Amino acid sequence: MNLSELIQKRQSDRKYESRPVSREMVMKCLEAARLAPSACNSQPWKFVVVDDVALLPQMGAAAAGMGMNGFAREVPVIVAVVLEKMNLTARIGSVIKDKEYSLLDVGIAVEHFCLQAAELGLGTCIMGWFDEKKVKKLLGIKGKRVPLLISLGYPAGETRKKARKSLEEMSSWNQY
Repeated sequence: MNLSELIQKRQSDRKYESRPVSREMVMKCLEAARLAPSACNSQPWKFVVVDDVALLPQMGAAAAGMGMNGFAREVPVIVAVVLEKMNLTARIGSVIKDKEYSLLDVGIAVEHFCLQAAELGLGTCIMGWFDEKKVKKLLGIKGKRVPLLISLGYPAGETRKKARKSLEEMSSWNQY
């Protein structure tokens, strides 16, 4: 599968088969995230993989709330993305340029993870709406943020046609 096909295949899956995902496949996704670029090579992330059958229902409940992410109660793997400190150079640049490089970096790493999953025939959904306090308590995370969760499993649905803005709406040449 080439990159264009992979980009077409990757989607937010909200229904998964009950079969488990092998650690080998999860490790391939983690390796793809590990290799993602970051400002000043800061790599301000840690991916916490939850596949324990006793912990998953609690994580699923923390991910589902106020009518959002109900599917998370049934996924075989949930990955919490922890925001780590940037290195000094990236922190200084972030302040000087008034840009949250760490959040940009995390987004790139998460997309690397998700594209690798898609290549392996797995589905993902990046979730930003969840009970962060509950997730942090469940995983023993103190003094750090968890900006995203990723569901991971074998998708139980078909690849959908993407509904996106046209190229003309989302891009321009030489001026805004």
